[in-house]
Amino acid sequence: MKKHNYEIKVEWTGNEGNGTRNYKSYNRNHKIKAIGKYDIINGSADPSFLGDKSKYNPEDLFLSSLSACHMLWYLHLCSVHKIVVTEYMDDATGIMQETESGSGNFTDVTLNPKVKITDSNMIDKANQLHEEANKMCFIANSCNFKIRHNPSTTT
Repeated sequence: MKKHNYEIKVEWTGNEGNGTRNYKSYNRNHKIKAIGKYDIINGSADPSFLGDKSKYNPEDLFLSSLSACHMLWYLHLCSVHKIVVTEYMDDATGIMQETESGSGNFTDVTLNPKVKITDSNMIDKANQLHEEANKMCFIANSCNFKIRHNPSTTT
């Protein structure tokens, strides 16, 4: 079995002089970097947890990882099945619930891909390939909940 290794550096930039003396004494800003990548991702916490709403939070990145992984597998499968995709956009949504302890977990993700293909005779097959893409997606395979799909395909 082939293994792939990934490395990422997360650096907290939110010390405002007092460290984590109390819950409100620091901000949640951080930088996400990877060797060889062209830029950093500026992150924070969700505003519900005193984060900066103008920056990506871990929940945003989780949802975008699911959406992007699905898209990449879907495009691959379309190319294998001779379906020419000319446009792809996903307005993905997710629900995270907090628990009594303050922890939480995602309970629902829906991908809403809008796909444009060149051959109207292939619309049914193009829509079916979303299920196969979900089965192949590395990120989806790492989740403990079902990921729903609501595709729309046109020519």
